[in-house]
Amino acid sequence: MPKRIIVGNWKMHKTISQAEALIRQIIELYQPDPSVELAVAPPFVALESVNRLLTTTPIKLAAQNVCGKNEGAFTGEISPPMLQELGCHYVILGHSERRHLFGETDQAINEKVHAALQQGLQPILCIGERLEERESDQTHSVIQHQLQRGLAGLEAKDLENLTLAYEPVWAIGTGKAATVDQASEVHSAIRSSVATGWKLNPEHIRILYGGSVTADNAQTLFQSPQINGALVGKACLNSESFVKIAQLAALDS
Repeated sequence: MPKRIIVGNWKMHKTISQAEALIRQIIELYQPDPSVELAVAPPFVALESVNRLLTTTPIKLAAQNVCGKNEGAFTGEISPPMLQELGCHYVILGHSERRHLFGETDQAINEKVHAALQQGLQPILCIGERLEERESDQTHSVIQHQLQRGLAGLEAKDLENLTLAYEPVWAIGTGKAATVDQASEVHSAIRSSVATGWKLNPEHIRILYGGSVTADNAQTLFQSPQINGALVGKACLNSESFVKIAQLAALDS
């Protein structure tokens, strides 16, 4: 199985000075484990400052979004080369907040995936259903739709540098995480679909769970072999809870 990864998505939290303080706390508390990779995704304005503090650590830097173009007249956008030069390793794409609050389409997200990969960034592609879609038994059709369009045009070798994140929209920021059985069922379906469609070994596909992950429920979630880590929201803004989640992800924990 791939190494587990814990990614902290800070969203629109922390000024530069606050970001530096949080990272220092995380570095002080974190004891690296060879079976777990830790990454943080601060706001764009804090990426450079955070990267300077991470240079002597194994913690990876991630961005929360990127433009699908390398340059041009796109006011307010950030390009893949900019992120690469800032030291980013990962970039989160297709998060439900980008889809539903900012109207990002599957086509736009797919363009970003290609642009990120071409620049050597590793996309973390988020997919997930809304509450009404789950309640009307549309979870798997929604997931398949997002998968097929988000990964369109990619080859098997591209997926070796891509991580998937299942984030049920109804669980994000609500405090109501999916049960381990609910998450495992969807992760299994995702793994099977990608393995079949791109002729990959299912065990080589890394799928994170995201949606109200906390230090209290992480251990239960990680008991599932289908869950290869977590995309953490609110809990990553507290150094102790974030590091605890990373400790619980260790394969010998």
